[in-house]
Amino acid sequence: VQLQASGGGLVQAGGSLRLSCAASGRTFSYGMAWFRQAPGKEREFVATINWSGGSTDYANSVKGRFTISRDNVKNTVHLQMNSLKPEDTAVYHCAAGRSYYSGRLERNYDYWGQGTQVTVSS
Repeated sequence: VQLQASGGGLVQAGGSLRLSCAASGRTFSYGMAWFRQAPGKEREFVATINWSGGSTDYANSVKGRFTISRDNVKNTVHLQMNSLKPEDTAVYHCAAGRSYYSGRLERNYDYWGQGTQVTVSS
């Protein structure tokens, strides 16, 4: 599975960005997630979605501001990020899991995209 993330950029606090992750190379029948890594910090879970799109989960820090969705026809996953804060600044990685729903743990994800930089200025 190859994953290509895009949509990052520089935005002012309070603004919005929409990240996309295009998947190829295998049937798109697995859970997907977004993780992020800020400078000097460990990578952390952001959001996950199951194969059908009917189940989602979010880190407490982004709940109510971010929305994960997927389009199984286009084999893409999106992360709509609203009300962005400077602490959201990080490299955002999409990941593909090994099952229908892969949850919050990094070890459940076998495939990773290269990451896209999100910078939120105050």
